[in-house]
Amino acid sequence: MSRPLTGPPRKVFVSLPVKDLDRSVRFFTGLGFAFSAQLTDDRATAMVVNDDAFVMLLVEDFFTTFTGKPVPTPDEVVIGLSAGSPAEVDDLVQRALASGGSTSQDPIADGPMYGWSFRDPDGHHWELIHMDLPVG
Repeated sequence: MSRPLTGPPRKVFVSLPVKDLDRSVRFFTGLGFAFSAQLTDDRATAMVVNDDAFVMLLVEDFFTTFTGKPVPTPDEVVIGLSAGSPAEVDDLVQRALASGGSTSQDPIADGPMYGWSFRDPDGHHWELIHMDLPVG
């Protein structure tokens, strides 16, 4: 049986390959995300999700230096982010579509969960999810 990790909270860095870094920054800025100036250059930027989670947007050639493999298809993962309400889910997806993203799946309402998804300009699949669960 494995032991749970202990110690201070860990930061999470998800790396995604992008064709055009400037286009990606404009797209995600339109959704309300900020970027870390300390972790940005002409090859990469760190999109701040919160104090402990970042999405590293890496120009494709730079991305391959981390993996040693060709750039994977954008369907390799689905990135899920929580939302505070169904209205916030709808707002973020509508903003993504207006900023150059594309539709992915239709909205889903399943009991306490409401979600909707989009693809960013590089085809990465993003899910926005609101879960109305009791606290405690």
